[in-house]
Amino acid sequence: MLTPLLRICGLALLALSLALPAPGCAYRNPPQPEDGYLFCFWNAENLFDDRDDQRSGADADFDAWFAKNKADRELKYAHLSEALLALNAGKGPDIIALVEVESLRAAELLRDELNRRLKDESLHYTHVLMKELHAGRHIAPAVLTRLPVVANRTQLLGNRQRILEGHVTVNGHDLVLLVTHWTSRVSDADGGQRAKYGDQVYGAFKAMYKRNPAVDLLVCGDFNDTPADASVVKHLHATGDLARVRQPDGDPYLFNLFADRDPGEYGTHSYRGKWYIFDQIVVSPALLDGTGWSIVPGSLQTVHSTAQPRDRHKRPWRFGGPQDKMERGYSDHFPVTVRLKVAGG
Repeated sequence: MLTPLLRICGLALLALSLALPAPGCAYRNPPQPEDGYLFCFWNAENLFDDRDDQRSGADADFDAWFAKNKADRELKYAHLSEALLALNAGKGPDIIALVEVESLRAAELLRDELNRRLKDESLHYTHVLMKELHAGRHIAPAVLTRLPVVANRTQLLGNRQRILEGHVTVNGHDLVLLVTHWTSRVSDADGGQRAKYGDQVYGAFKAMYKRNPAVDLLVCGDFNDTPADASVVKHLHATGDLARVRQPDGDPYLFNLFADRDPGEYGTHSYRGKWYIFDQIVVSPALLDGTGWSIVPGSLQTVHSTAQPRDRHKRPWRFGGPQDKMERGYSDHFPVTVRLKVAGG
């Protein structure tokens, strides 16, 4: 027969086990702000860490530069952090999706710099979701967030593609993130590789949708194509036609929040005097139905606060490379943001 002390200990252990989260899932479930959570995607432009990994090709200069030049490296992290923490009333985005991140260490260095500047520890970024790439350039996707995650579901899709799948779960509702960086127009002039990115992402969505039509999926990234290009419209099946998304006539469609937007207002990248909406946010039908996770209507923005202050065209103020002698900015792309709400908060 159990003694009273052992009985009490046993009950305490049982209560603790019931309170613990599922494996891989964070425990803290922060209160939802009245206006919802802020999601941000940003191409961070060659964010390398403080270690010389002897990278080759286009990565070699950035790898050595950031490892050996502490002042420039710290300036890069400071500028990114300043810009991000200027958002969301000084709290920074609740979910930050990035591309062009060299390594897990680079993502963690940015997290640490953000947290150092956040005096309220309840706002600290507690999770980094990332899988390092070992094919082509070392410029991978990553996610930083203060919200609960299911870390053990983080994975890369495709053999050599920059597509990161991550899961953020609040109030029992799972938000699937696909953070992507499609092939450049320089190395893929005819768009064939970008079409493959569209196919890969759409295939992943279609498989999830087949299992669960109510899947809350958000696709974001630097597509290096516009919302009207074939890789996005025909291969990703992303459209601005709400009726088609809500009532598909066959295969499911994704809704592109940037479809039909004016590049002059929403452009994220400028090249030879022309604006392009390369950085986009695309969502599954369930993010439009008001249950589980949902997009807050009218909240989509291209953030222009990182524009060059003395540039009459207000283009993104890039940080540049090791040979540049200019005053350094942030990135050659603007961030894009949208607000999300989740039921039950």
